[in-house]
Amino acid sequence: MEKSIPDIILNDGLSIPAVGLGTYSLKGNQGVEAIQNAIDLGYRLLDSAYNYENEGTVGEAVRRSSIPRDALRITSKLPGRYQTYEKAGVTIEESLYRANLDYYDLYLIHWPNPKQDLYVEAWQALIDAKKKGLIRSIGVCNFLPEHLERLEKETGVKPSINQIELHPFFNQEQLRLYHEKHNIQIQSWSPLARANDVLDNPTLFDIAKEHNKSISQVILRWHFQLGAISIPKSASKERQLENISIFDFSLTESEMNLISKLTRPDGRINNQDPATYEEF
Repeated sequence: MEKSIPDIILNDGLSIPAVGLGTYSLKGNQGVEAIQNAIDLGYRLLDSAYNYENEGTVGEAVRRSSIPRDALRITSKLPGRYQTYEKAGVTIEESLYRANLDYYDLYLIHWPNPKQDLYVEAWQALIDAKKKGLIRSIGVCNFLPEHLERLEKETGVKPSINQIELHPFFNQEQLRLYHEKHNIQIQSWSPLARANDVLDNPTLFDIAKEHNKSISQVILRWHFQLGAISIPKSASKERQLENISIFDFSLTESEMNLISKLTRPDGRINNQDPATYEEF
């Protein structure tokens, strides 16, 4: 069974699905089979990273799939320790070799790592890799407005996407408004808050009951209606199907507001503040 997922057009013209598959911790043959199942169900966006150590798994799933490569959108990310210009260029090539792919559709700087202050030259390496045809669209993760503005000011190139922590307990309202104003697409990592206590929330339970949907489906629909691309991770075929079966209902404005009001000042899952956090 294949579910139809709407596409979103990025500021550089690339179209990507509104829901994708997070692949963190999906490795080896079991990971390949889980990703293959997702592709069979209709997933076309696969999110990986150099630091997930599973780019090979993603690439193998793509090779085993009957879906043409150009129908898929595959993402990987540059780790913090390789943000010098030279290291970034080599790492992008290594990412492709690991996955046995000719190009990535999306390649992102995983964290700004502001203390080492190399993200601008890393960004230049992504720009140049795109010119070489190694990447179709370039973006970032966890960047704050000051980081984004510096990239555009110093290189003249704006990211197409910023993947950020976004879930009902951390709704990132101000950052979302900034991205909307500057035409940068938001993508949500940990969209279900890693199911910490979100699945026991009474507000979400009541909304889910009203729509005869699961709490996870309600949360993912909330992301969709916010205009954010979500990348929920699941190895379960049943859960994968559930996570993309969100396009046959809508949340009311009141329900959207109720979910957004669940946000917390300390809502980050691991207290990873991009202003100070340094990724290895």
